[in-house]
Order: sequence, then C-alpha cells, then structure tokens
Amino acid sequence: MAFPNINRQHILDALRYIDENGIPSHNQSMKYDLITDDGKKYPTKYVVAVADHLANGTEISTEGVHGTDARSFLKKHGFCIEAKQERYELIVTANDVSSTDERFTMDDLTMGDHYKPLDVFFQKANGEIIKRNYRKGEKRNSNQTMPRLACQIFEKQIVALSVEEKENFPICQYKPTHGVFRGIYDSLEGFRKQKKTLEYLTYHYDNGRKLIFYCWNIFSTLLFVQECLKRFGAEGDRFVLSYREKETGEINPPPPPPLETEKYRNPYSEMLMESKNIIFRGAPGTGKSYLAREIATDIISNGYFDDYTQLSGEQRKQVEFVQFHPSYDYSDFVEGLRPQIHEDGTMGFALQDGIFKKFIQRARKNYEDSQKSKETIEKEISAQDAMENFFSSVELGVDSFETINGSKFFITSVDERCIYLSIPGNVTDRLVLNTDEIRKMLESGEDFQKVKDIASFFGKQFASQAYSYDFAIYKAIKETKNKTSRKMAEQETLKKYIFIIDEINRGEISKIFGELFFAIDPGYRGRAGEVSTQYANLHMNPEEKFYVPDNVYIIGTMNDIDRSVDSFDFAMRRRFRFIELKAENCLEMLSALENEALEEEAIQRMTALNQEIVNVEELNENYQIGPAYFLKLKHLTFDQLWTDYLQPLLQDYIQGMYDERAIMKRFEQAYGYKKKDGEDIDAAVTHEG
Repeated sequence: MAFPNINRQHILDALRYIDENGIPSHNQSMKYDLITDDGKKYPTKYVVAVADHLANGTEISTEGVHGTDARSFLKKHGFCIEAKQERYELIVTANDVSSTDERFTMDDLTMGDHYKPLDVFFQKANGEIIKRNYRKGEKRNSNQTMPRLACQIFEKQIVALSVEEKENFPICQYKPTHGVFRGIYDSLEGFRKQKKTLEYLTYHYDNGRKLIFYCWNIFSTLLFVQECLKRFGAEGDRFVLSYREKETGEINPPPPPPLETEKYRNPYSEMLMESKNIIFRGAPGTGKSYLAREIATDIISNGYFDDYTQLSGEQRKQVEFVQFHPSYDYSDFVEGLRPQIHEDGTMGFALQDGIFKKFIQRARKNYEDSQKSKETIEKEISAQDAMENFFSSVELGVDSFETINGSKFFITSVDERCIYLSIPGNVTDRLVLNTDEIRKMLESGEDFQKVKDIASFFGKQFASQAYSYDFAIYKAIKETKNKTSRKMAEQETLKKYIFIIDEINRGEISKIFGELFFAIDPGYRGRAGEVSTQYANLHMNPEEKFYVPDNVYIIGTMNDIDRSVDSFDFAMRRRFRFIELKAENCLEMLSALENEALEEEAIQRMTALNQEIVNVEELNENYQIGPAYFLKLKHLTFDQLWTDYLQPLLQDYIQGMYDERAIMKRFEQAYGYKKKDGEDIDAAVTHEG
C-alpha cells in the first residue's frame, strides 16, 4: 500500500499530535511500536493514519492501513520499529528440557530456525551463575553461545574423553524419526570426513587446540548440552537460555549445500586470495571468462555457489566485469571529462568517474565502514538522515537562505557529491558546494558558531567563500532537527570485491591504468599505495587521494595467441600472477549441455582435434580448441560447429604454412567431419593458390 504525499515531517507532526491528544484504546499496538530517542512508544499503524490525516486531510482511521506496509514506510523514513516480543526462557537439566513457550517440544527442534537467543548462563545447584567468557571477535548471544558455554564449563571432562567416546558423543536429533548427529572432533578435516557442511562450531582451548561439532539453529545442540549435564554435571546444575521469535528477514536461510573443499569450491579461488591479482592465460575457448565468473561467485558466496545467477542483487554489486579493447582508455576506466548540458542549455564538460573507480568506491566504503565503531556509524547515519530530511523539505530554486553576512542564495540542485547554489546579485552568481564537507561537519558533533570554526575544522588558515554558504546550510539543517527517532546501526561486515577484466591484453595498458599501476600492486594496497589521479585538480577536494583497498581482487583473462600478448606491459606483468589454462582444465563446463552422450562425444572430438593440432610443427598447445566452443552444440550440430566456427579459426592458424590442404584434411579427420557430396576443401582454403 502506498502512502501518497506523506514525508518525514508529517510523521514527526503526527508524533506531536499523538503526544497532545493521546492514543484511542482501540488503536493501541499489539505487536509493534515506533520508538523515539527519548524512549516513547507509538503504534505504527496509528502514526501513519495520523500522518495521512495531517498531510491529506483524511479521517484518522487504521482500517485501510496494513501493518507490514506501515512498518516498512516508517523504516524507510529512518524510524526505529521494535516488536513487542515475548521473552521465553528454556531450562536444560540432566533429566528435562522445558520452556515457557508452550509450542516448544524436543520432538521438533527444527523450530529453532524461528528463534533468536537473547541471553544464556549456567547455574550451579548452589545458585552461582557462570556466563560465557567470549573470545576476541566472538559474536555475543548467538546460536553457538550455549554449546560453547557447555564446553567452557566441562572443558576438562570433554577433552579427557577417548577418541571413540568423542566420536560417539550425541550432538543433535531434530526429530525422533531422524538420526542422531554424533561426534566431537579436534580438526575441521576430521569433522568434514563425517559431514561435509558449514553447519558447525569451533571451540578454542589450550593455545590453539579445538573442539569441532555440529551446530545450526538455537535448539540444534540441546541434546549435546543435556548430555554434558548427564555425564559431567552435579545434581541441580542447569543451563538457562532466554530467547525470542525472529522478525521477518531474520529467519535462517536453508542450510548451505555441502562443501568439498576447506573453504571455497574452486581451487583457483584460494590462488586469487593469496595473490590479489591473477591473469588466466591460454588458448581460445578454454573457459577463462567462464572460470573468472565462477571464482567470483565462489568467493562472494563463501563457497555456497559457483553459478553467478544464484547471487543476490546485493552480492552482484561486489562483482564488476569489463572487456578491454584498443579504443578503451583512462577516461573509461578511471575518470575523464564527459559532455554535459547545463541548466541554461549551454554545453560544457564535467568530470565523471569510470567503471573501475566507481567499483573501488563501493569496495572502499565497505572496507572503511567495517573498521568503524558502532558509535561512529550511528553518527554518520544521523548526519545522513538529517541532510536527506532537510533537502527533501527544501523547494529547490524557491526557498531562500542567507549567509551570516546577509547574502541571499537559493539551492537549485543537490546530488551525492554537490550542492548547487544560485546567488542573485553576486559577481559569481553560481556556486557549487561539496556535500561531503557538510556531512563531516554534522558527523563531528561539534557546534560551529562562526565561519572561522569551519576553516579550523578542515585545517585551513583562511576561510573560503564556500565556507560561508556551508555554514548557512549547516545552521539550517541543525535548526530543522526537531524530534528524530533512533536509527538502528550495525557493524559493517567486511566483504570481498572481485573485478574481472576480460581480454586484458587487448587494451593499451599504460593508457588505461595510468598511475594506478602502483595502486593495484598487492604490496601497496590501502593507503600505502595512495596516488593522485590525473584529474585530481578538478575534484571538489584536490587533495583527495585514490587507493585500492585490501578487499579488492582482480582477475584478468588473455589469449596466448593474440598478437597483442607480445606488447603486454612489463610493469603490469610483475603485478599479476599468471595461471595457464589448458583445453582440458575446464571440461566440467560442458555439463551445461545437459546431455551426457553429447558431452562425451564433444570431449572425444575436442581431444582428438587438439592432439592433431600439436602434431603440426609450427603450432603448440596455445592453439588448441577449448571446451567453450562446444557449448554452441546447444543450438548447432557438430558439422555446423566445424564449418561456421572451428574451420575458419584453424585456417587462420595455418595460413602461409606448407601444404595447408593436407593439414586441414588431418584436422577434419581428427574432428570427425565428413565433407558433403561436391564439397572440396580447396574451396575452403581460399588463400592457397
């Protein structure tokens, strides 16, 4: 359901209205509340109904307001929504497992997928309470906290068990009809031999030693915890777990598919992790581009998938793909001037970021945000929220503002980088401000009282003209910050970003990368490799530096027989790890044919043809035919693949060689192509006299 013409200010006005007039008893919320910074609670549906009344003059009624729509609408405008969750308590003893939630039963522990832990502790018979001693970086109150606490309490007894006792230790039984998961292992390899899955926990002890066993949802290890009490606990000992129902979106995804490797599915993924930059080289059609996407998917999904189409929209933002060609240059890749039509209809040029710089900005933001504390993130969100609310309330080109000296101006446009001003009567009637400067001022929490304070804040000896207008807008934003709600902030998770450059050798590398040779070097990632780009003097902040963060990985592909290989920049060569792919390395891609007989025949023909190719004195493995060509068999016959794709390519290979006709004849026979009646190979080998 849409809520037309309602903005954040209408919602804030609705909260004041409710403060003054109260909430009718029939409009009290049963499950969800909007929570403000001062702790006040408001029913979400009623807030939207009142805001609609104030914005559009409608009668105040919640009948047409759907709860889910109301919550989403309020969250979109930056308000904190909390559920009136009932807190359940589960008690585990040696003889019983019980919960205040009447729906709980040990006969169906899969229900644990729908609950979130709040707290857990161990209580001795004498009343002493012991809580988890969290390791550095360990997540608080997770599904793994209770079994880890059990390991902490009974560590000596568990470690003292024999290998056989550990391997037979009961861990989980979701339902009486299901088998029992058993086994405590001292290595991931030992665990994976029994169960190839990511569903496990690791308990660390004694300077690097480990206990590893199965764990998934909040209830999955209840059997393990109870068994610990039975074997090692004293009478009256118990574990107490507090939990609540999950919200929509918190529900566990399906368990990930089994893994065949230590972390990633593809062995080349580890090579990329180690080297940061790799280039796949080899003959045409060996699956280099296919493999690059597969590796990117493998890494981004943490080994869950290898099919790029299975990545979510958010995950795909961590992957970028570009293909180099002779006309590709620095302005396409990094930044450059592009034509732009101004508001007055005149034509000019504006600096625009290229595909690589945009990609790096996404990766860099994630990298830098992951290093920030929750408090810093909350300040940034608050500042961004204040700016968005302010600019959304401004009527561009109409609402006027004044500097501290009385200079009147209008805001004509706003984007992520710039605030565009019109200053009537000024010698320079237009001015562009840096959005980031105002954002930093708000994030700092400082109280700027004069323009000189801004200059000092940015480390400048003298205040520029722009600071006067920055100060005016800053004051206007601060004045409009009335009642604001608390916005939830979470620590950013560090992600990996994969940039794929197809046919990297076809572009003029030095012209495309420019000074970035230094920045992409694995040894100079991060601020150690900062450089000024060619157009730095045109940036809003000319002192701004460019660097490639540690969470960026680059994959290039190149054909060995391409004539541009010989001219590939040596400065670039030493910054990449080169991995050769032979025709037989990616045969698994032929499974996409979804026809075992066709796949088998394709491999047979390809192998025979490639053997004949290397038998030619002037050719070698770099000229072999890769499996990617044979994927065309989805739509073509073997004969069509030969006449329309393979034959023309092979003719180029042997052009100018002695006895081309005989060589092509051997290729035909090896591939299994039979000429049709009246067809003569001489007609195909047109360049032979």
